[in-house]
Amino acid sequence: MTALPAAAAGYHLAQANVGRLLEPLDHPCIAGFVAWLGPLNALADASPGFVWRLQTDAGDATAVRAFDDDDTLLINMSVWESPQALWDFVYASRHLDALRRRRDWFERLAEAVTVLWWVPAGTVPAQEDAVRRLALLRREGPSPAAFTFREPFPASG
Repeated sequence: MTALPAAAAGYHLAQANVGRLLEPLDHPCIAGFVAWLGPLNALADASPGFVWRLQTDAGDATAVRAFDDDDTLLINMSVWESPQALWDFVYASRHLDALRRRRDWFERLAEAVTVLWWVPAGTVPAQEDAVRRLALLRREGPSPAAFTFREPFPASG
């Protein structure tokens, strides 16, 4: 893996990822995913470097529909103080256990499902921005405006 860039002063890392469920949320085969939601959201909220995550009054983002043409796609968005903080949550916490089971609940998509980008500290990114950046990543590949953990870019300062 490429070394993760440090956050420049005044910037945080935004991330969004999408997944298409194999079945509706209330289907028994998705129960394992639903059971992970509360504990993983609580873990994220308490993780070092966590800043913000997309959620409704229910405490998660499963009811958010960011894609007008496809209500089977779930979106998850969050903001972190640094790439390392996000990496540690995703790959060095209990989150990894759920991530390893994603094929039990989500279709394998041929295109990019996760996008990263820098935001000024204190900024809450809009869903539309996440959708636009994911489309940019899919269309043009990693760039300073939309990148991945494998091909990160430093924050512009």
